[in-house]
Amino acid sequence: MAGRINDDDVKAVRDAVPIDAVVSEYLQLRNAGGGNLKGLCPFHDEKSPSFQVSPGKGLFHCFGCQEGGDTIAFVMKIDHLSFSETVERLAAKAGITLRYEEGGYNPSHQRGERIRLIEAHQAAAEFYVRALESPEAEIGRKFLAERGFDQDAATHFRVGYSPAGWDHLTRYLRGKGFSDKELITSGLSQDGRRGPIDRFRGRLMWPISDTAGDIVGFGARKLRDDDNGPKYLNTPETPIYKKSQVLYGIDLAKKDIAKASRAVVVEGYTDVMACHLAGVTTAIATCGTAFGNDHIKILRRLLMDNGSARVIFTFDGDSAGQKAALRAFEDDQKFAAETYIAIAPEGMDPCDLRLAKGDDAVRDLVEPRTPLFEFALRQIVGRYDLETPAGRGAALDEAAAVVAKIKTSSVQREVAVQLAGFVGILDQEFVVRRVAQLARWARDKGGDGGGPQGGRGGPRAPRGGAPQPAAPAPGFSGPALNLRSPAHRTERELLKLALQKPALVSPAFDAYGVDEFTAPPYAAVRRCIEEAGGAEQGLADNREYLVAVMDAAPDNTVRSLVTELAVEVFMSRTIDETYAGVQLVQVRLRAVDRRIDDVQGSLTRLGSNVAPHELAAAQNEVWVLQQYAQSLRAHGAAAL
Repeated sequence: MAGRINDDDVKAVRDAVPIDAVVSEYLQLRNAGGGNLKGLCPFHDEKSPSFQVSPGKGLFHCFGCQEGGDTIAFVMKIDHLSFSETVERLAAKAGITLRYEEGGYNPSHQRGERIRLIEAHQAAAEFYVRALESPEAEIGRKFLAERGFDQDAATHFRVGYSPAGWDHLTRYLRGKGFSDKELITSGLSQDGRRGPIDRFRGRLMWPISDTAGDIVGFGARKLRDDDNGPKYLNTPETPIYKKSQVLYGIDLAKKDIAKASRAVVVEGYTDVMACHLAGVTTAIATCGTAFGNDHIKILRRLLMDNGSARVIFTFDGDSAGQKAALRAFEDDQKFAAETYIAIAPEGMDPCDLRLAKGDDAVRDLVEPRTPLFEFALRQIVGRYDLETPAGRGAALDEAAAVVAKIKTSSVQREVAVQLAGFVGILDQEFVVRRVAQLARWARDKGGDGGGPQGGRGGPRAPRGGAPQPAAPAPGFSGPALNLRSPAHRTERELLKLALQKPALVSPAFDAYGVDEFTAPPYAAVRRCIEEAGGAEQGLADNREYLVAVMDAAPDNTVRSLVTELAVEVFMSRTIDETYAGVQLVQVRLRAVDRRIDDVQGSLTRLGSNVAPHELAAAQNEVWVLQQYAQSLRAHGAAAL
C-alpha cells in the first residue's frame, strides 16, 4: 500500500511553488485587475480569456468551463497526474524532500505511469547524448557538421545518437529499473522475436518535449543507406505522446513566443535549430504531422490573441505552405488573421538558407512576410486564366466564397478590395458587394430568414424604459426571457454596457464565459461580442465594433437583439464605473452560486456512490468557489 505524503510537506509544496509560475509554463497570463491574472483556458477551446489566476490566493478558476483549484489541482488536471505524482513533481521543482507516512514506502517503485514514462525518456535522452560521442556515431556528427551545427549546438538541443545494435537502450533502461512493459508502453522499445528491442537504431535523435519541458518522445533521422526505414521515424502514439498535440522546440521557444507575441513555424528539427542559432528563438515545428487545430490551441494560449500576435509559416510556397495556410484558415479564422507565410528564396528551408547565406538571411526570412489571406487567395486565383472574362469570373466565385467567411466586416472589406486587384477587376465595390452578398446568404441559410429573401425576425422589447417580458425567440432554445427575473435584468444591463459603453466594463467583461448568461438570447449576444473580438474592440471605434458584433450574429433574430440592446436606454440615470461594477459582480456572483449549487446537488444525488477522489475534487472546487463568492460580496468589482 502506497504511503501517504506528510501533510506538512504537501502544504510546503503548495506554498513554495507560485501558481502563476506553474500556469505560465502552459499559457500566457496578463493582468486582469484586482491582483488577478487572465489567460486562455487550457482545458477548453476559447478565443477570449475566461481563465483567471489569483497569485495572492494560490487559486485558479475558469468561468468558461468551471475548472478551478490550487496549484496541485492545476497540474493534476493538465498533465493527467494523480495527487501524489503531482506533489512529487512540484516538490522536485521546489527542492523539497518529501516524507511518507505508514512506513515502508519507496516512492521510486510507486510512481504513476506518466512520471515513469517521462523518467524513462529522460534516461533515454541522456543515453543518446553520450552515444553521440562514440566512434560509431561519427556519421551522425558529420551529418550535423555538414548542416552547420557544432558540438555546442548539439548539446543545446540535446541531440543524440541511437546505437545500431538491437537492444542497447533496452538493456540500459532495464538496468535502471524499468520493466519491459514500461519500455514497450513508452515507445522506446518494441516487441522482437526474443523480447523487447530498441525502436530507434543507428539514427540521430532529437528529444521532443511538451510545453512544461518534459521529454515525451523522440524524432529519429536516418543516416545510413542500408536503413530501410523512413527518413524520419517518430515515437508512436503513447499515453504521453500525441503527435497532433506536440510542437518540437516549444519548451525552448515558449517564453520568447509569449514575450514577442510571435511564433515561427518551420518544417523540421534542423530548421528549428538553424532558426534558434540565427536568433529566431520563437521557431517551432510539428512532429511528423500536419499543422492542425491542436497546435493552434497551444500557440493561442501563448500568444493570447491580441492585435500584435503573429504566426509565420516558413513552409514551401508550392505545396505544404498552401495546404497549411488554407487549413489554418478553415480550422480557426481568427488564428488565420494573425498568420503569415514566409517563402525563402529558391525554395530553401531555414537550415539550407543559413548554410548558404548566413544567420542574417534567416532573420530576414521572417520579416518581409505575406499575410495568409493574400497567400491563400493568390493560390486560388493562380489556378485560373485571368486573360478571359470566364476565367476571371470563375476565380472571383471561388475566392469570394473564402473571403465571405471573414466575420470582421472591416477585414472582410479590406481583403475583398485586395481580391479585386488579384483578379484584375477594376470595380472594387462590385467585388466588395459580391463578397458581402455571399456572407449574408451564408448567415441567413442557417437562420430564420431561410436565405437571401428571409425577413428580420425576433421580438423587440419597447425602448425608452425597462423592457417587458418576452416570448421565446424562435432562434433560441431554453426558457423565455423574463425581465422580472433579477438575473435576466442584470444580464441585459451588462450586455447593454458592453455594447454601448465598453470602456466601463472592459477588459473585465471579455473574461466572462457565454454560460454566465442564463438567458439563451443573451448568451447568443455574448457569443457575438466574443466573435467580434470582445468589448475591448469598442474602445477604439464603437461604431465599427457594433457592426462587427452584428456581422457575427448567426441569424436575423440575434442580429435584431444586438441592435435592440445597442440603442435601449439604461435602467439607471447614472451610468458610471460604480454602476457597471455592480452589474459585472452580480452576473459573476450568480454564475458562481449556480456552480456551487450544481456541484453540491450532484454530491447529494450520488450520496455514497461517489468515488473518494471525485468527492475530494468536488469539495475542493466548492471551497474555491465559496472563497471567490465571499470575495465578490466583500470587495465588489475589485475582486473580479
